[in-house]
Amino acid sequence: MRAILALPLFLLMSGVGCVSMLLPAALALYMGNFHDARSFFYSGLLGLIVIAFIGIAMSGNKHNQSGLSQLRALLAGFAILPVFLAVPFYEAVQTTSFINAYFEMVSSLTTTGATLFDPERLSAPEHLWRAQVGWMGGLLIWVSAAAILAPLALGGFEVTSLAVPGHSRLSGSARADRTNPARRLMRVIVALVPVYTGLTIALSLMLLVAGDGPLVALCHAMSTMATSGISPVGGLAETNSGVTGEAIIFCFLFFSLSRLTFSKDTAGAARSGLGTDPEFRLGVGIVIGVPVLLFLRHWVASFEVGDEQNVAAGLGALWGALFTTLSFLSTTGFESIDWTYAQSWSGLGTPGLILMGLALIGGGVATTAGGVKLMRVFALYLNGAREIERLIHPSSLGRSPEGMRRIRREGAFIAWVFFMLMAMTIAGVTTFLGLLGVEFSQSVLLAVATLSNTGPLISSAAEAPLELISQSNGVKATLVGAMVLGRLELLAIVVMLTPDAWRD
Repeated sequence: MRAILALPLFLLMSGVGCVSMLLPAALALYMGNFHDARSFFYSGLLGLIVIAFIGIAMSGNKHNQSGLSQLRALLAGFAILPVFLAVPFYEAVQTTSFINAYFEMVSSLTTTGATLFDPERLSAPEHLWRAQVGWMGGLLIWVSAAAILAPLALGGFEVTSLAVPGHSRLSGSARADRTNPARRLMRVIVALVPVYTGLTIALSLMLLVAGDGPLVALCHAMSTMATSGISPVGGLAETNSGVTGEAIIFCFLFFSLSRLTFSKDTAGAARSGLGTDPEFRLGVGIVIGVPVLLFLRHWVASFEVGDEQNVAAGLGALWGALFTTLSFLSTTGFESIDWTYAQSWSGLGTPGLILMGLALIGGGVATTAGGVKLMRVFALYLNGAREIERLIHPSSLGRSPEGMRRIRREGAFIAWVFFMLMAMTIAGVTTFLGLLGVEFSQSVLLAVATLSNTGPLISSAAEAPLELISQSNGVKATLVGAMVLGRLELLAIVVMLTPDAWRD
């Protein structure tokens, strides 16, 4: 086991991907779908053989000895690993091109969840494979955030102070883990994998009890924990669990608002808790504030159509807005069964711009959610509040509220730099898609959806239906690059291009 863990990180990720192919192969064999069973089993077996030979050839060298090498392996995992993951999917579907299969795997592994295929076109093992790849991508983000990004002050940790994994005051073996990237990675895997797996199993069992079938319950549980929004039936509206299943998923979506909901590896987490966590409080405020504003807007409009006495309509609209707001803020993208009702009960339609804004804000640092991240938004809010205070009272002294203790002195400046980089990246992707022939509004929507890793936004926020599968290969390649860039973030790419990274 020690020899296996000493192999390059990318090789280990590839091995895990090959082993995971056995699960859809077993499901296909149980269902009598022998073609899919052979596609997944042979791909996994052949991949393990190739990885074993490569591992034996590289076993004499030292690997995973620096954070930058692990960061490069993480980039290769999101960009190159989907090539291997797409092989069984391509062989199983049969009626698609390899670039479509590669797009689907990149979308799943980055937890974007943008799909090219209608649910009826794919078999149960193929749906399971999509959800499973998305689930593994979410786990990869959990682990890499604490073991790779935090020590390098990336992924949102560049805004925080010492209260991050790998930066706290440690002693003994913990300090040794901090100086040994390979040991730190192993320690984080041992700590987080049981939590992530246990939460997924618990959610799937709850959905199963609520009325969903085994495949739907498992896929939706994986998609919720990974915030990928992948569904084998096309969304929550087609499930048997109804509002009960939505309420269960709603509770588990809060794990994407703050790392403190599932881990205590940040300094001071034990004494502060969720009550004083700025990310969780800001996320809860948005989840409550946006539906209330939408509800009041609809309620005022309902007086014009004479529907103000329909209490059931109002409560249904409120729940639909509440669930959908949290879903898109966490970049999951599940729509509530009552979301359509929330848009139409008052005679007014809710613009998709609201959903785009929620997805762009995103969830918490070191969670599976994408977007700008709540911590950066909170840092910009505190800086803006302080600047307004200085305009009113130029001689005032700045205070240090509870939430400010987790933000570095230059945190607001770094958050602003990242926000500008994000805005320029959106503009660049939009421009490039426009050059490839995509209409402007659709280009903006595709850029925001892929860079925030919120694939369901493409269908939820579009005014007219947008079929990704009909787009050119150039458009699909651009979206693939945007998904990888949004998942790893531009700051990490910049770090890998520095001279220190090349000398490493």
